[in-house]
Amino acid sequence: MTDAVDDDLEIQRDLGEATIVYEEPDEGTVRKTIPNEHVAYFQDHWIIKTNEDEEGHDIVRRIPTRRVHYVERSVEEFEQEVETLLDRVQSFASELQTKIPVGGSKGGNDEPVEPRQITVDDSDSDGHTKEE
Repeated sequence: MTDAVDDDLEIQRDLGEATIVYEEPDEGTVRKTIPNEHVAYFQDHWIIKTNEDEEGHDIVRRIPTRRVHYVERSVEEFEQEVETLLDRVQSFASELQTKIPVGGSKGGNDEPVEPRQITVDDSDSDGHTKEE
């Protein structure tokens, strides 16, 4: 049983912690240190897990970006953290592209649309060229 507890503690150490410093209307500047998995950034807000209710549902606080001074996270490897963020952005972009078709496809097939050639001549509506 002790090994399972030690494994859980090891997981907690690997995940690291985050410190968020933000302005709270009633309290002024607040500094909270929480496990990394309890803080996220979404839709111009930092979201932190503050507690759980009696039914086990997470209680979260959404903090607008304009009220946050900084968020500092401990991570095992910065490069790995950046790759994770890049993967999330690419996943979001891919998902968005499937919802909003972008590029040269017609009506749902994947065949590229060929450019249309338009002939332009220098004559006016009476058939006279501009030089005449």
